[in-house]
Amino acid sequence: MHSKFSFIVFLIFAFGTSLVWSQEAVDSLPPKPVVKQEKAPLLLAKVNYKAIDCVRIDRKNNKLILFNQAELYYQDIELRAGIIVLDYDINEVYAGRIELDTAKGPEQYPYFKQAGNVVNPDSIRFNFDTQKALIWNSKSAQNGMDVFAALTKKENDSVFFLKDARVTTAGKLVGDESEGIDYYFKIRKGKIIPGGKIITGPTNMFVADVPTPVGLPFAYFPSSQTQESGFIVPSIGESNLRGFYIQNGGYYLAISDFVDLSLIADYYTNGSYGFRSDSQYNMRYKFRGNFSFSYENLINSERGLPDYSKSTVFNVRWSHSKDPKSSPNSTFSASVNFGSSDYFRQSVNQLNTANFLNNNLSSSVSYARSFPEYPRVNVSLTTAMSQNSKSKSVNLTLPTFQTNMERIYPFAPKVGAKKGILQNINFQYTGRAENRIITTEDNLFTAKMFDAAKSGMKHSIPLSTNFKLIKYLSISASANYEEIWTQNRVRYRDYDPLIGEAVLDTLSGIGTFRQYNLSASLGTTVYGTFNFGAGKKIESIRHTIRPSISYSNKPSFEKYYDTYIVDAEGNTAEYTRFRNSLFGLPSRALSNNMGISLGNNFEAKVRDKDSTATGPKKIVLLNNFNIATSHNFAADSLRWSPVRMSTGLSFFKGKMSINMAATMDPYALNEQLSRINTYNIQAGGGLLRLTSGNLNLNYSFSSTQFEGDEEEEFEAYEYESISSGGRDDDLFGKVNDFTDRRLNQDDNKETATYPSYRTKIPWDLKLAYSLTYNNSRKQQDFSNNSLMFSGNVDLTPKWKIGLSSGYDFKGKGFTYTQLRFNRDLKSWRLDFSWVPFSDRASWNFFIGIKSGLLSDIKYEKQSEPYRQKR
Repeated sequence: MHSKFSFIVFLIFAFGTSLVWSQEAVDSLPPKPVVKQEKAPLLLAKVNYKAIDCVRIDRKNNKLILFNQAELYYQDIELRAGIIVLDYDINEVYAGRIELDTAKGPEQYPYFKQAGNVVNPDSIRFNFDTQKALIWNSKSAQNGMDVFAALTKKENDSVFFLKDARVTTAGKLVGDESEGIDYYFKIRKGKIIPGGKIITGPTNMFVADVPTPVGLPFAYFPSSQTQESGFIVPSIGESNLRGFYIQNGGYYLAISDFVDLSLIADYYTNGSYGFRSDSQYNMRYKFRGNFSFSYENLINSERGLPDYSKSTVFNVRWSHSKDPKSSPNSTFSASVNFGSSDYFRQSVNQLNTANFLNNNLSSSVSYARSFPEYPRVNVSLTTAMSQNSKSKSVNLTLPTFQTNMERIYPFAPKVGAKKGILQNINFQYTGRAENRIITTEDNLFTAKMFDAAKSGMKHSIPLSTNFKLIKYLSISASANYEEIWTQNRVRYRDYDPLIGEAVLDTLSGIGTFRQYNLSASLGTTVYGTFNFGAGKKIESIRHTIRPSISYSNKPSFEKYYDTYIVDAEGNTAEYTRFRNSLFGLPSRALSNNMGISLGNNFEAKVRDKDSTATGPKKIVLLNNFNIATSHNFAADSLRWSPVRMSTGLSFFKGKMSINMAATMDPYALNEQLSRINTYNIQAGGGLLRLTSGNLNLNYSFSSTQFEGDEEEEFEAYEYESISSGGRDDDLFGKVNDFTDRRLNQDDNKETATYPSYRTKIPWDLKLAYSLTYNNSRKQQDFSNNSLMFSGNVDLTPKWKIGLSSGYDFKGKGFTYTQLRFNRDLKSWRLDFSWVPFSDRASWNFFIGIKSGLLSDIKYEKQSEPYRQKR
C-alpha cells in the first residue's frame, strides 16, 4: 500500500493562506493586560500543586510561587517545571526552567500537557480563561514528526502559530541545536493543527545543518495517522531505452477505513506509458485481501531504427481470504497471478528475478462449504488457471465441482474404539465434475479456446477395512469403484474408399464407463537396539524397520475397446470411444501387482554436552531410508519394475538437509539400448543397473550458530512480494518493485541504536546444491550439476552487503548474479543493487527518508535491462 501520509507540495503562489500572526505577540511579550470586568476571574476547578524547595502564596499580589520540581494540575492541564508562578488575579500561569548548578546548566524544563497534546518548551505563559498561550523554544511531537519552534502562540486547542520552527522525523530536537538530527525543514512561519497537519509559508530542507536548494514557497505536512487522500509524487529520471520519464505518480484515495485505492501512471518521452491500480481491503472478522492491476505499453528505441520494437504487457494479482469466524462452515479464497507470459521479463516497473526465472503462473479462486450434520458432506467450487511463460500454453478449469462425504462405519459402535475386521469396515463417496480448457495465450478469451475443451465427471466409492493379525501384523484391504461420465466420445467408421481414409465421428450425449480395483497390504514394525552402555558418548542406536507387502488387482475392461478397418488392405486398429475422457482411459490390460517396500530409520542416543541435562539427547542418523519395487504377475515380460531408493539426512539442528534418491533396473539393455527381458546379472552385469540418481543439499547457517549470541542474529531484508509468487528465499536475488513503497518504509521499525564499535560481524549464508544423473540408456550424463548461494554480511552496524549467485558446473558458468548494498543513514536509507552480467544486467539506486510520512522525499535511479541482447 502506498504511504497514507504522502508529502503533498502545493506550488500555487496564489494560494490563499489562513496563516494569522499577531506581530505584537511575536516581537515582544505584551505587558500585563488590564481587564475590565464586573467581577474578579474565578478558577472553575480545584488547583493541585506541590514543589520541593518553595511553595509560597503572595496574597498581596495574588500569586502562587512554586520552586524546584514544581507541579500544578488544573482540569485537563498538567504542568511540571523548575519554577511555576500562578497569577490567580488574572488566571494566568508562567513556567520556566531553573539552574541549580552552574556546571550542569539549566534543568527541569517545563512539561505542559493538555487534551493529549504535549509541549516541552524553555518557558510558557498560559491563560486559563482564554486558553491562549505564548511558548518559547517549544519541543513537541505530532504523530511521528518532531517540531521545534523558537516562538509558538497557542490560539486555541486546535490551532498553534509558529515562528522560526524546524520539522523532522529524524528524532527529538534538543535545545537551540539539532543534536543528532541529520535533516530538518526550516519553517519561517507556519500553523499547526494538532493531530492533523502542519501548514507553512516559505520552507527549505537542511541536511546536517547545511541549507539545501530544496525550497518551497508553501508546504503541507500531514501529521495525521488516519487514512487521507492525496497526490503521490512521481519519480523523474532518464531511461537508456525510452528517454526521460515521469514514473509512479498518481493519486491515493482513502475511500473508507476498510478499503483504499491508489492510481499510478508512467510516461516516457519516446511514447511508452503505463498505469497501475492497487487496492487493499479489510473487514475485521469477515474478510481481507488486495487487488492489483498493471498495464504497460512499451516502446524500445525510436521508430526507424533497427532495434525498434513495441509490446504491451499486463498483470492481474488478487489475494483474498475469509475470516473463519464470519462463517465456520464456509470459506472463500482467491490467489490470482495472471497476465502476459513475458510480464516479468518486460516490465520496467519491477525487477522480480524469482518470477523471471519461474516459467509458471498459477491462479485459483475457490468456494467451499461444509454441512456438519452426520454424515458430514463437503462441497467446493474452484476455478484455476496455469500459464507456462515459456510455451505460452494455458490450462484452465471452468470450474471444478467436488463433493465428498465423510467415512461411514456401518458396523462400528457409536461410542468406543473400533475392533476387528467387521467394525473397521468403512466407505465414503467422492464426486468430481470438471470443465478443462487447454489453449494458448493468443486464443484465450476467444471462440477458439473451446475447440479442445473437455468436460466430465468422476464418481468414486472406496470400501476398506483394517485389522491386526497375531498382534504384530497390520492388514488392510480395500476395493474401489469408479464411474466416469464424459461428453467427449468418438467413433471410427471403417475405411471409406471414396475418401481414402477412415472417418472419425464425434458422438453427442453423455457416455459412461465403469471400472474397479482391489488391493490389500500387510505390514509390521520391527525394532532393533544396540546398547553401548550408559555414560558413553554414544549410549545406544535404534534401528526401526517397516517392511510392507501389498497386492493390487485391476481387471481388463476390454469391452470399452473397438476395432475398425484403417486401409484398403483390411488392416485394423483398436481404439476406445472414450479416448478423450478427462479422467483417463478404461483399463485395457489386466494388472496383478505385488508391491514390496522396506522403510528404515536409524536413531541414536548420545551424551548431552549440557551438564544440566537430565538425560541423553536423541539424534536422527538416517531418516526414511526407503526401498521399493513391484512385480506384475500379468505381464508377459519385464515383470519387475525398477528399484527405487531414497533417504534424507539432517545435520546441525536442521540447518543442513540432504535428500538422495536413486533408481536401479534389474533388466539389461540390448544393442539398441532398449530394455530386454534378460536380467542384468545374466548379461554379465551386476544385480542392479543404476539408471538415475539425484542429490539435493540445502544448508542455511549464520554467525549466531558459532557465536551462540541470539541477540545479534542477522535479519535479512525480505523484498519478495508474496502476491507475485516466487521463492521465499533470496537465492534468486531480491525483488525490486518500484511501485510498491512498502519496501521503502520503516514505519513499524524502531531506529536501532548501535555502539561505536563491536567485535562481532553478523553474517548469514544459504547454499543449495543440486545434482542429477541419467544413465537409463548408458549415457552416463549429469543433466544438472549446479550450486546456488546467497549471503549477507553486516560490515558495520549500518553497512550491509549481500550476494546471490551460483555456478553451473555442467555449463561452466555463473548463474544469475545480484549484488546488494544497504546503508542505514539513521532517518534515511540507501540501497543499491546490481546485476553485473546476463541479459538482465541492470542496477538500481535509491536514497530516501525511512518514515512513511515523508516517503516521497527520495531520489531513485535505475538502468533498465537491455532485453534486445536475448
